[in-house]
Amino acid sequence: MVKKRPSSTRSHHSLPLDEEVEQSRLAKQKKTSGQSVIMNVSQDDESSVVVDDRTSKKILSIAKKQQDEIGMELGYAEVAKRKQFSLSGSGESGVRSEEMHEELQENEDDPDDENADLKDEMILESERKLWDGTDLNAEDVTEEEEKVMKEFMKMTPQGEGKSQAKTVIFSNQESIYDKYMEALALKRAEVDDAVSQSQTADTSSPQLDERIIAVYKGVGEVMSKYRSGKIPKAFKVLPVLLDWEPLLFLTKPHQWTAAAMYQATRRFSASANEKIAQRFYNLVLLPRVRDDIQEYKKLNFFLYMALKKALFKIGAFFKGFLLPLCEEGDCTLREAVIISSILAKCSIPVLHSSAAMLKIAEMQWNGANSIFLKTFFNKKYALPFRVIDASVHHFLSFKDDQRNFPVLWHQCFLTFVQRYKNSLSNEQKEQLMRLAQRQYHAHITPMVQRELQVSINKFPENYTQKEADDENMSEASTMN
Repeated sequence: MVKKRPSSTRSHHSLPLDEEVEQSRLAKQKKTSGQSVIMNVSQDDESSVVVDDRTSKKILSIAKKQQDEIGMELGYAEVAKRKQFSLSGSGESGVRSEEMHEELQENEDDPDDENADLKDEMILESERKLWDGTDLNAEDVTEEEEKVMKEFMKMTPQGEGKSQAKTVIFSNQESIYDKYMEALALKRAEVDDAVSQSQTADTSSPQLDERIIAVYKGVGEVMSKYRSGKIPKAFKVLPVLLDWEPLLFLTKPHQWTAAAMYQATRRFSASANEKIAQRFYNLVLLPRVRDDIQEYKKLNFFLYMALKKALFKIGAFFKGFLLPLCEEGDCTLREAVIISSILAKCSIPVLHSSAAMLKIAEMQWNGANSIFLKTFFNKKYALPFRVIDASVHHFLSFKDDQRNFPVLWHQCFLTFVQRYKNSLSNEQKEQLMRLAQRQYHAHITPMVQRELQVSINKFPENYTQKEADDENMSEASTMN
């Protein structure tokens, strides 16, 4: 009995010979059950890829996760994207005290926040291994030099009135906490005056819930003993509160440990806006750093890291920390050396540095200002002509002063001439040469004169200031 061939075989052999040979030459592609990508090949050999919903969602989730990781590494936080709200306000920005109290009592933390804390601890460990506090101890600044600088600042320039003489007075009677409470009392007095002058009777300022006050007093006790690990959740939400300042004072920042100060600076630099960060740097970070340097003659490692973290908001740092420190006029040489060493290590945008240099150059001179200017000069920025011109006028203002200026001033003058001698006009060089003849130092002034003599005349005689500004700004953009 002859067996019949299967129908599939018959259909296979029923094809024309050329198609049968082509099928045997090409391998058949197996279809997978989870196939998600479909290739459509047109007659012009152009291909397009169609991705289904499931694969696209997976790609988007991976991309979002990577973006969050990059944001955490750079110090940003999701809480910065939220709107600020008030514990005592009403309306859209108001939050009921009961809801806030329940939220503050929750112990669960955001997993992204935990990952950020873990990465921050790893950064601290690596920084601690590399950190050597010898450059922050300012051992070269002796008490004798401090006394000489104080006596020099008390001297009245000849030919000027006594009103221009400024005596540096150091007062340690008031503690940092007293200054905090005094500032808070003044703020409350302003609010009370505004309320009393208003005509409506229902505009009395709302009070905080007693439970919220108790929570933040407990946070203060934790921050006064903090060494490492997690910080209270109630403190993490402070940067997004409209009434953060009185709650911050309830925690008594003058009793915080140095590690707690670092964590607080990290939160405010990442989550708070520019104005709130500036206020925090001025009220909390600046007096704490100065008090620590004055007490121990060096800077604590966690405060050193707090200053580096504060530079994430460089505009707030300059407005709330550096410029107020220079404006007070009582910045010691030790403080200036320590803070300037941190500025020298960190990368700062040229426009922010230019604005700070312009402000410092216009201030009344003291030794600390020369140290900060020298630090910025050594960064070798391509400065705008306006900043260079302001620096020249800063040095020329001492031309008629009969006092013998300390070495700090001459070192700053030499650094400026070395870095920007080719950016000066002939007129500015002549004025600086005359200044060098009047303010003479046996070892430094000859080097200043030599640098001015060998400099290249970058600007022709008919070169305008606008053209110089455009050229310098173009150089600064190319460097960045």
